[in-house]
Amino acid sequence: MVPYILDICGVTAMAIGSWRSYAVAREALAPLIHAGDPTRTAVEASRPLPLRPHVQLFARRLAVSLGWVAVTFYGLFLIVRAQALLG
Repeated sequence: MVPYILDICGVTAMAIGSWRSYAVAREALAPLIHAGDPTRTAVEASRPLPLRPHVQLFARRLAVSLGWVAVTFYGLFLIVRAQALLG
């Protein structure tokens, strides 16, 4: 019974983690693709790179996306452990 519960939990964590990681990574990359407002871009270009709002937002979303990747890997770990208990 325990291996089946681990399988279900692992597949759920893997599915949710991979989907959320993809969604947050897509949100992180979207502002980098579009040019944006020329005036705002010129003002932000005068700031140091780590202090720019777009860079900070990108770094924050990248960290969240990597956190969801960790959840995905934990789901894969649960699936492997469930298979080891069955075999």
